[in-house]
Amino acid sequence: MTGRLLVVATPIGNLGDLSPRAAEVLRTVDLVLAEDTRRTGTLLEHVGSRVRQRSLHEHNERERIDEVLELLAEGRDVALVSDAGTPVVSDPGYRLIAAAGDAGVRVEPLPGPSAVLAALAVSGLPSDRVVFEGFLPRKGRTRTERLAELAREPRTIVLFISPHRAGADLADLAEALGGDRRAIVARELTKLHEEVLRGGLGDLAHQAAEVGLRGEVTAVVAGAPSEATPVSPPELAARVRELIAAGSSKKAAIAEVAEAAKVPKREVYQAVLDAER
Repeated sequence: MTGRLLVVATPIGNLGDLSPRAAEVLRTVDLVLAEDTRRTGTLLEHVGSRVRQRSLHEHNERERIDEVLELLAEGRDVALVSDAGTPVVSDPGYRLIAAAGDAGVRVEPLPGPSAVLAALAVSGLPSDRVVFEGFLPRKGRTRTERLAELAREPRTIVLFISPHRAGADLADLAEALGGDRRAIVARELTKLHEEVLRGGLGDLAHQAAEVGLRGEVTAVVAGAPSEATPVSPPELAARVRELIAAGSSKKAAIAEVAEAAKVPKREVYQAVLDAER
């Protein structure tokens, strides 16, 4: 019987957020795969675990896979954790999980803390459709193209931001998406100095440049506003006629049609004049 690969979410700050189930798993598995064994060692000590650790990070994940699959084939249970939060979210591990799944290994999630969901929950922005972008590319054409894509993205956007790049990232987001685009910047979530800043991207970029941002930073940005479907002049005139027939004055009908179509009143008025000629 093969072992299990357990994907364990760990605290993003407050150690009290570790679930009892996760704590028990970290005490009873045969091996813990950790992004940073020193950091995870502190967590294991907190829960009274003496389980052996092995590092698994972006530089050694590929070479670790066969070793871990052998342990799983022997019936050993292995826990995968990241430095903080839910593994694989902008962190290593997906290659191992894919390989384990292909090998018929049972992969179990132990849900829990996530900076993405925590920031989204307090953002006050729509959460019915969301896209997670991770970190922006650092420079060059790739960064420019990504920003252009985000400017058109209609879904709420969640990003990770490096503290030392916060000013530059927010400034570029403000330039590409518009300084008035609603957003929040959440830093040090669940920690002693937790802070959530709200406003337009322009204001947030200015704050980041003026005072700086420390600690782990997650940004949530409103999606692009939906664009109204263009309405042809004959259709504008027809809508005005319908409202007039229903009892509206010509002036009121033009104003109502202009507001609904999101066009200037003079454009509707001209459409009506053209239709009357």
